[in-house]
Amino acid sequence: MKKRVVITGAGVISPVGNNVLDFISNIKGCVNGIGEISAFDNSLYKTKLAAEVKNFDPKEFNIEGSRKKDRFLQFALVAAKEASKNSAYIITEENSFRTGVVVGSGIGGIISIEEEHKKYLSKGPKRVSSHFIPKSIINMAAGHVSIELGTRGVCISDVSACATGTDCIGHAYRLIKDGYQDAVFAGGCEASICELAVSGFEAMSALSFSDDINRASIPFDKERNGFVMGEGAAILLLESLDSAIKRDANIICEIVGYGQASDAYHITAPNPDGKGVIQSMKDSIKEAEIDITEVDYINAHGTSTPLNDEIETNAIKKLFKNHSENIAVSSSKSMTGHMLGAAGSAEAVVCAYALKEEFIPSTINYKCKDESCDLDYVTDGTRYEEIEYAMSNSLGFGGHNSTILLKRYNK
Repeated sequence: MKKRVVITGAGVISPVGNNVLDFISNIKGCVNGIGEISAFDNSLYKTKLAAEVKNFDPKEFNIEGSRKKDRFLQFALVAAKEASKNSAYIITEENSFRTGVVVGSGIGGIISIEEEHKKYLSKGPKRVSSHFIPKSIINMAAGHVSIELGTRGVCISDVSACATGTDCIGHAYRLIKDGYQDAVFAGGCEASICELAVSGFEAMSALSFSDDINRASIPFDKERNGFVMGEGAAILLLESLDSAIKRDANIICEIVGYGQASDAYHITAPNPDGKGVIQSMKDSIKEAEIDITEVDYINAHGTSTPLNDEIETNAIKKLFKNHSENIAVSSSKSMTGHMLGAAGSAEAVVCAYALKEEFIPSTINYKCKDESCDLDYVTDGTRYEEIEYAMSNSLGFGGHNSTILLKRYNK
């Protein structure tokens, strides 16, 4: 018998808040998390802006041995500890093997890679840190979370570029639904605002070169010209409904569907026909056993790149047909920038609380209508209304298309 799966905890480190309450409050308040790059001297770069995490000191969050952990690992630990705390889920000897971790990253410890490579070139191989490898490999996100919280069940890191956070949640959902685990900490983390990563994305002409914080990350706007790099982490505690009810947990919302499909087209560009994202959305709806007309809101991938926004718009129109006119659509990246491997999980948090607290977030700084992007992108500020089903899309380099479908919790 398949199990119902609910979300009972969440933790966030983001450009618009370093805990879930501040994050949701600032999303509702249409706060722009984008600013001048402070992580390094960017005078030689075209890229002037990023969505950095502000006022983050790992010592203040009680991250033991923080110097031995890359920034992406620090983010993951803080978010996981918050999800654990606000879920009130107690890990015991009895339930530890039924409690898992699925936490990934799109890029991993690139800051440590950059730092240690500089050290290698200037001082030689003997000066490379013995902590270099465990600081930089992606699976350490899940490993550190498991060690910190004491989980002994499934411990794995899914990696699918910018779809990572969504796929980690989808993987965790299936583990619980199919009875392999009772609870799973799931999500993504990323910290790649550094010289090497910005150089790489800039060379691809993927980033916005705008120097205006209000006209840089502008999804679906006709003047969009690239994404703004963000960073952070978002971890959710997924739990079987039986487990949540048994311990009288605070249930945020229910997860009812997950879809994943490949474009099989290009390493970076989405397939113009949109068939991959259409299939991922379609499969999430099929698993939820609902009609397409029941979807109220879509948190779009919405990167503010010319191709992505148009192709995602057309995919929504092709799948939902006339109902696409009734669906509210928005992109959290207008506020957070693109958090890469953490984007999907951060946007899942937005959807979860949108269902619980009855609001639809805005796409901020939208000004110029694009004739090829003609959905209801919620550009007039936060809407306060009840929604029953919220969908979150993530698309990643390599052709990854992932969708999760969330439902307002009804007993």
